[in-house]
Amino acid sequence: MNLVGIDIGGTKCAVVLGLADKDNPVSAEPMILDKIKFTTEGGPGAIIDRLCRETKEIISRHGLSKDDIACIGINCGGPIDSRNGIILSPPNLIGWDDIHIVDIFEKRLGIRSKLQNDANAGALAEWLFGAGRGCSNVMFITFGTGFGAGLILDGRLYSGTNDMAGEVGHVRLADHGPVGFGKEGSCEGFCSGGGIVQLARTKVLERFQMGEKVSFCNGIEDIGGLTAKIVGDAAEAGDELAMEIYAISGRYLGKALSIFIDILNPEVIAIGSIFARSTGLLWPHAEKVIKEEALTHAQKVCRVVPAGLGERIGDLEALSIAAYEMAKGGKQ
Repeated sequence: MNLVGIDIGGTKCAVVLGLADKDNPVSAEPMILDKIKFTTEGGPGAIIDRLCRETKEIISRHGLSKDDIACIGINCGGPIDSRNGIILSPPNLIGWDDIHIVDIFEKRLGIRSKLQNDANAGALAEWLFGAGRGCSNVMFITFGTGFGAGLILDGRLYSGTNDMAGEVGHVRLADHGPVGFGKEGSCEGFCSGGGIVQLARTKVLERFQMGEKVSFCNGIEDIGGLTAKIVGDAAEAGDELAMEIYAISGRYLGKALSIFIDILNPEVIAIGSIFARSTGLLWPHAEKVIKEEALTHAQKVCRVVPAGLGERIGDLEALSIAAYEMAKGGKQ
């Protein structure tokens, strides 16, 4: 069956056409047939108009009609109301307030549509086609610009009472520390690109004030230009301070994962973005903490792994929403 995936992001949008097994759309990774990308410019009205135009374009240039598309999956940052298909006011999408996106797409395009937030979409993709394939209890964690999670519990996507399940970045791990998700010392503060930068700025300033040099930062005036990649590259090259910064993040990641393992008892925790790229810098420190803090029986059955889909996950997230919707027959 033919599926369409719509990705709505703060800086770019994409429309993806995919082909899945008609009898069991989640039996194998959908084949990507085509993709259209464009920058997110203008207000929600202009962007939605273009998404609709590009969806029609990608369908027609493959000789298809709306009747040939089984479902459209829409992937957008939260907060959202997935049950009613409403985008509620994502912080990275200014002006997207109370947008009934599913109603809009279904009325304009005449195709069944389903909305999920990006963490849930990532969880579906990793569960159906990636590191969590074949498991019933899977947690997918984004470790990039932010730190959030999507949950698969007992073989079903779990989004909570009002789509707020998985907002693990808001959990406080320490009274003081980097700020993330509006909270000092939070999971997102310690375990995100922005958090690593905050740690780096503090540690680098300490060295400069002691009259020491730092290989990856020339002087105090350059501290503002530090990025997680700069620090990560230095750590991969063996810089002691950069490795220490990643070790701090790794230890707090271990604290967070210990909590999740004890509460959720998952089979797999798949972590993307920075963790997937820098597993060797983070995991040894996280694993040590997990062995000390998590319940033995729970940690023994849980694998913590890098997300399995790599760069393909961006194309597969929205398609996974559509595939999952068709596999369960559109039931909530």
